[in-house]
Amino acid sequence: MRWFTKLPPVLTFELSRFEFNQSLGQPEKIHNKLEFPQIIYMDRYMYRSKELIRSKREYIRKLKEEIKFLQLKLERYVKYGSGPARFPLPDMLKYVIEFASTKPASESSSSQSDTPVTLPVHCPVSELTSEGSASTESSSQDAESSFPSPEDSQHKSKIMSKPLPSSQSSMEMPTHPAPRTVTDEEINFVKTCLQRWRSEIEQDIQDLKNCIASTTQTIEQMYCDPLLRQVPYRLHAVLVHEGQANAGHYWAYIYNQPRQIWLKYNDISVTESSWEELERDSYGGLRNVSAYCLMYINDKLPHFNAEAAPNESDQMLGEVDALSVELKHYIQEDNWRFEQEVEEWEEEQSCKIPQMESSTSSSSQDFSTSQEPSVPSSHGVRCLSSEHAVIVKEQTAQAIANTARAYEKSGVEAALSELKEPEPKKPLPQETNLAEQSEQPQKANDAESAAQPNSEVSEVEIPSVGRILVRSDADGYDEEVMLSPAMQGVILAIAKARQTFDRDGSEAGLIKAFHEEYSRLYQLAKETPTSHSDPRLQHVLVYFFQNEAPKRVVERTLLEQFADKNLSYDERSISIMKVAQAKLKEIGPDDMNMEEYKKWHEDYSLFRKVSVYLLTGLELYQKGKYQEALSYLVYAYQSNAALLLKGPRRGVKESVIALYRRKCLLELNAKAASLFETNDDHSVTEGINVMNELIIPCIHLIINNDISKDDLDAIEVMRNHWCSYLGQDIAENLQLCLGEFLPRLLEPSAEIIVLKEPPTIRPNSPYDLCSRFAAVMESIQGISTVTVK
Repeated sequence: MRWFTKLPPVLTFELSRFEFNQSLGQPEKIHNKLEFPQIIYMDRYMYRSKELIRSKREYIRKLKEEIKFLQLKLERYVKYGSGPARFPLPDMLKYVIEFASTKPASESSSSQSDTPVTLPVHCPVSELTSEGSASTESSSQDAESSFPSPEDSQHKSKIMSKPLPSSQSSMEMPTHPAPRTVTDEEINFVKTCLQRWRSEIEQDIQDLKNCIASTTQTIEQMYCDPLLRQVPYRLHAVLVHEGQANAGHYWAYIYNQPRQIWLKYNDISVTESSWEELERDSYGGLRNVSAYCLMYINDKLPHFNAEAAPNESDQMLGEVDALSVELKHYIQEDNWRFEQEVEEWEEEQSCKIPQMESSTSSSSQDFSTSQEPSVPSSHGVRCLSSEHAVIVKEQTAQAIANTARAYEKSGVEAALSELKEPEPKKPLPQETNLAEQSEQPQKANDAESAAQPNSEVSEVEIPSVGRILVRSDADGYDEEVMLSPAMQGVILAIAKARQTFDRDGSEAGLIKAFHEEYSRLYQLAKETPTSHSDPRLQHVLVYFFQNEAPKRVVERTLLEQFADKNLSYDERSISIMKVAQAKLKEIGPDDMNMEEYKKWHEDYSLFRKVSVYLLTGLELYQKGKYQEALSYLVYAYQSNAALLLKGPRRGVKESVIALYRRKCLLELNAKAASLFETNDDHSVTEGINVMNELIIPCIHLIINNDISKDDLDAIEVMRNHWCSYLGQDIAENLQLCLGEFLPRLLEPSAEIIVLKEPPTIRPNSPYDLCSRFAAVMESIQGISTVTVK
């Protein structure tokens, strides 16, 4: 026996899930059920606990032998008898009591039964032959006198062939076996003895069972000693395989310590999960899915313990609090710009997907020419990062210089305190920027004339705006973004502010364009929405206006629209963009609650995601892909419900999602039932999977929320459809399948339901949702609503 002296921080257990079948000559997967705990204690395997563990193991061995002896004694009671057939002794005594208590036959019947019956009911041939042979051995005279005439023999044979006389059939036989004669004293004596013996034996059996149970519990709690719970290892990861030995699919469950939840890593999808789902997919025994590897980590190591490990965000906030006001401002702005840069990069990547697909379909002879347009996109990203680096460098230098001056004058305390003297100097960067902006047109004209041979000007058609001239060397220009409804409004507002810009300068032009766009969006938010349009999809500010967002959130959001790098298509837009960027830098942490600002934008992002999921679900429904459509509609409904808790205009219309969710459920239920009725193994399995993985989880979610009458009626229709099979003559395998999932369909509230998340769709991509929304709504308006009777 080997013992551990030291354990690693991570323990990996490989489960033997495969074996080689010698008869078939191929490997097979083992689907046996294996349960594993979330925490295991390794003290029982450590060298320092060797003596204690040995004594406990010896004690356990003796207890197991005692259990074996007790079970043997118990078996003698429950399997009593000396013959091949054995029965429980209490039951045998009970049957004897019942026999003794049965009333005997009446006196008249007993007197009739005393009359001897000469002929048996069935006379065997052997008895007749033996009697014939015995008669032949007698004397001849006796034989001659005893043998009847042929007529008498024939008459007697007819009598023997006749059925039994009615003397025995007319007896009044009891319905159950009963003693023929028994006195009251005998009955009382027998019943008293047997009942006492039966009670004693039942008590002995119960004592044996209690003794076995208590001994078993002692064995189970043998290692619950606090001395053997000093080295806990917590389950951290579970690797799962679904399929057979030759093929299948892998995924993993990993426990997230900071968030205290399980995450499911399935290819590129990472979703929140639960311990119940992990049990269902990992224990095995039910389906062709089970865990094959377990990873436990030492629960007492600080690096792995969420409680012992310091919170990174708290630690960062503590360090930020020790900085000066300007450095705090710089850090907050830098973090916000970094988040914006990440979002912009994701949008650019999502926009490049259709371009990449189109480029792969082009011919090979255009390869040399197709490489050139890819340069500006990388140049745009490079320019964005370089511009961000310059801004960061300038702000860092400014903050460090101010802090150094304060330190030289008044020491450390002044450097770390809130610096209020430099605040009046804030407008200086703006004045410098405005001076640079006033000189910008002249410098730009010189640069344009110098770079004329290398620069090209092209016309771009912008909906609702018209044709605009765009330089090919414009920094960061992205046509996909420029075609979005939000950017179209900004371009149109800048065009309307042209006269003000030419007359009063770039800052006045920004103010004019800002008010133009603000007024347009405010009026758009006041318009009554129709069934074919939702103005909230056109612009985030329409969503903010309709939900009464704070004014500072609205103004900063619109200002960021004018500071977008994609406005670098001419000199006027570049000047207005730079003024807007300068004004964004002036907004300090006291002027704007960034947490509130982010929360409003997260809500709008979720609203767009719900809209995309709804539209995708409706499009799939029209194509007859009800299974995929239901996944999108269910997730749209759940996310939309969270939005509607904050206000009626925070989400989309709930009844539309519920209507088509209900339609998909009814269609899938009918499909599953038709597959079930085929009695084909593959089709039946497919139908049952549709019920278990889609319909039953959806019914669970619907019941747990505020269920409407239409949803309740639809659920009853689906349940009644499956219950109707109970009264039909169906195959035995179908009865077994029906018995397994029908209780879950009728009582799904006790189930732990985990739905598969639909494929991810990027709601932040600059795709015009408005036209898509209108097209989908127009195509479904002719479809009648679901009415369930």
